[in-house]
Amino acid sequence: MRIRDFSLDMYAEICKALQSHNVVTVQNYLSNVPISPCIVLRHDVDRSIKNALAMAKLEHEHGIQSTYYFRYPNTFNIKVMKQIYSLGHEIGYHYEILDKARGDSRKAISLFQKELELFRKFFPVKTVCMHGNPLTKWDGRDIWSLYDFREFGLLGEAFLSCSDISIYLTDTGRNWNGNHNFKDKLKAEIDNRNFKNTIDVIRYLNSEKVSSIYLNCHPERWGTGLLGWFKALLRDYLFNYGKKVLKLVRSGSKGKSLL
Repeated sequence: MRIRDFSLDMYAEICKALQSHNVVTVQNYLSNVPISPCIVLRHDVDRSIKNALAMAKLEHEHGIQSTYYFRYPNTFNIKVMKQIYSLGHEIGYHYEILDKARGDSRKAISLFQKELELFRKFFPVKTVCMHGNPLTKWDGRDIWSLYDFREFGLLGEAFLSCSDISIYLTDTGRNWNGNHNFKDKLKAEIDNRNFKNTIDVIRYLNSEKVSSIYLNCHPERWGTGLLGWFKALLRDYLFNYGKKVLKLVRSGSKGKSLL
C-alpha cells in the first residue's frame, strides 16, 4: 500500500533511514564535536502537541534523539513536554518575542528572559529557536544583533549557531524546496538539492553521498490517521494560499513605494 506523504507512517520511513546515521540534537551538536557526517534533527512544535508526542515516541522506538522547540503559551504543555523529555529528547524554547513586543527590543528581551525562566522551572533549556510568523514583519533573530544569547546561559540559537551546515531541509509549506517559506531559513547559503517530496529526502539519506544535514520537521504537518492527515493537508493548503496572497500584497506595496 502506498504511504501518504507527510503522514506519521511516512515519518516512520524517515526514522528508518536515519538509523544508519549519526543523529544529534541541537544541544549535542553545539556542545560536542559530533562525528561527521551527522544529522541535526529538530522539531518546531507550533501547534499540535498530540503529533509531537507521537513523533517523539516513534523516534524513541528507532533509537533517535531530537530537539523539540515549544511556543509559549501556545504549545507549552508541561505534561506532554515531560513525556517527550523522558524519552531522551531535548526540550527548547521557541521564542517569538519581537512579534509579541511589536518590534520593541527592550520589551522583547525582557519577555525572553521571563519566558525562558518559565521553561527552566521544568527543563534544563540550553538552546532556543526563533518562531517565524509569516504574518509579521519582524525576524526574531534580529534581537541578537543587540543582545547576546550566551548571557542567558545558552549554548546557541538553532538558526544562528548551526549556519555552518550547508544542507538545511525543512518541511515548511508542505514541501522540501523552500516554496511558501518566508522565514524558516538559515542565514548562510543552503543547498536543498531540489527535493520534490519526502521520498527524495529518504533516498538521499539512504545514498552513500550524504553530508551533514540539518533536518527540521513540524509535528503538526505529519498527521496521525487519515483524518489527522487530511486536516493537516487542508490547513497547509489554506496557509500556503494565504502566503501567496500576502506575498503579492507585499510585492505590490514595494512597487508603489518606488513610484
